[in-house]
Amino acid sequence: MAKNLIFFMGFFIFCLTEVWAKHQYMRYKDPKQPLNVRISDLLGRMTLEEKIGQMVQIDRTVASKKVMKKYLIGSVLSGGGSVPSKEASPKVWIDMVNEFQKGSLSTRLGIPMIYGIDAVHGHNNVYKATIFPHNVGLGATRDPNLAKRIGAATALEVRATGISYVFAPCIAVCRDPRWGRCFESYSEDPKVVQEMTEIISGLQGEIPSNSRKGVPYVAGREKVAACAKHYVGDGGTTKGMNENNTLASRHGLLSIHMPGYYNSIIKGVSTVMISYSSWNGKKMHENRDLITGFLKNTLRFRGFVISDWQGIDRITSPPHANYTYSIIAGITAGIDMIMVPFNYTEFIDGLTYLVKTNVIPISRIDDAVKRILRVKFVMGLFENPLADSSFVNELGKKEHRELAREAVRKSLVLLKNGESADKPILPLPKKVPKILVAGSHANNLGFQCGGWTIEWQGLGGNNLTSGTTILSAIKDTVDPKTKVVFKENPDMEFVKSNKFSYAIVVVGEYPYAETFGDSLNLTIPEPGPSTITNVCGAVKCVVIVISGRPVVLQPYISSIDALVAAWLPGTEGKGISDVLFGDYGFSGKLSRTWFKTVDQLPMNVGDAHYDPLFPFGFGLTTNPIKAN
Repeated sequence: MAKNLIFFMGFFIFCLTEVWAKHQYMRYKDPKQPLNVRISDLLGRMTLEEKIGQMVQIDRTVASKKVMKKYLIGSVLSGGGSVPSKEASPKVWIDMVNEFQKGSLSTRLGIPMIYGIDAVHGHNNVYKATIFPHNVGLGATRDPNLAKRIGAATALEVRATGISYVFAPCIAVCRDPRWGRCFESYSEDPKVVQEMTEIISGLQGEIPSNSRKGVPYVAGREKVAACAKHYVGDGGTTKGMNENNTLASRHGLLSIHMPGYYNSIIKGVSTVMISYSSWNGKKMHENRDLITGFLKNTLRFRGFVISDWQGIDRITSPPHANYTYSIIAGITAGIDMIMVPFNYTEFIDGLTYLVKTNVIPISRIDDAVKRILRVKFVMGLFENPLADSSFVNELGKKEHRELAREAVRKSLVLLKNGESADKPILPLPKKVPKILVAGSHANNLGFQCGGWTIEWQGLGGNNLTSGTTILSAIKDTVDPKTKVVFKENPDMEFVKSNKFSYAIVVVGEYPYAETFGDSLNLTIPEPGPSTITNVCGAVKCVVIVISGRPVVLQPYISSIDALVAAWLPGTEGKGISDVLFGDYGFSGKLSRTWFKTVDQLPMNVGDAHYDPLFPFGFGLTTNPIKAN
């Protein structure tokens, strides 16, 4: 009897202890506690396995509720074009993100995961999202407030799909247009790039004036965590080769490529992504001096540092040749979260072994995890881990499309307008008998959006997403009695025999992203040049160039009556017709030097050999036509 009583008493105490343990006060779960108290409390409860799990980001294609729970994964991403299903609705996205999140919440400590996506010109992976002009066009607007409003609209559209983290903005300073990512850069001028970091205040919210410098800030459920990328010098590589080597003195690196990071950190940017490129032969992913020494210690950045896609693999040549070395080099350099889209177990096992054998100190792991937790707490993920479905109607909504249309108008740069100022061609009259619209890019929504649109490399055609082509924008703008004839690549005889009042020719680059866009010749592909020659040789013509950068135009300039750089305008083609026909005036200014020949490259404003076709800051203006 006494034995039974002792057993039952012991069992009762054990049960009480278990109940108490389950309901004990966990300070990290209390939003009223100071940020650092929550971080320390949670970190103190974590095992090595839980800490390393937080440092891992995997692609959605290998993620599941089970994987999130088993491996304690800290983050999931969508790579370029990685979607739950073709033309997925916001609800489909939300259900997928929530499913992963439920796996994270079912772990012992319930640390929510963070989902990241490349929203580099709007929510560009997502069907029916508003696609804004790429950064090269936004730089031409010289309008930081516009960038901020675009950031706020993009944040809402990203939240519409249940996602809370974007790999944007790219604050590269592209110093050579041969680089395939030049369209992701606002300008060759670091000052313009600094000004346009105002997009971070739109994405994350305006940082309170009393905030400590370097501490990440996300204002609430309508905002997302942002990412300044790619640290540092990605736009300065030799001949613009992607992922290559930037040769520069320390002063050159800090004065040209670093200023955008100063502004981003002051604005409370949550994360910084490391560049694939090297500086003076040393891979940025293993550059401890610049990541830990300068970014973390000198600039006092308190968010987390993330690798690029398989970024540590590429520390070695060939990639993944010595993965143990890659892990040691990347982690000790100061990278906190590693984008290991697929081989995550290899990374987890490798890092665990290196910590247990004291090759990598636990203090380095704790620094990484503190930073990741800081961002998650600041974002409010612990209080609101699941997606808010009340934002679904934000995707592609009218107000955002109007904002994109405004951005297109302001980004257009007028390079030529008639032979002399007193005989301008633009604005064009809306009411004439018959006009010709020609060119490969006039009726192609995918071409006018460029890379990083629905698919990583972009797409051609008009059925990729919702939007307005330049052709349909022209048709909607001219007088109903004006006949609009579209012929993609007419011969000169056709043009001459049809008695057109004037022609609008829309040509340019085909979509590309990253290394696939690297180009040593920067020519417009055929049939673009032929179309210009055939049309402009026979009738008064306006040429609109759709491109991610300056391209070779000098051979055609004399035959062109009016010339417009429209960059990669995105889904809202009416922004172009708004200005062509005088409802608004041209106001854009070149954020990049327009070269005469590629032999001059690299050539940037301030260089001794500066002899451009159109200089940095150039842009003719027109006045809007007053309505009668």
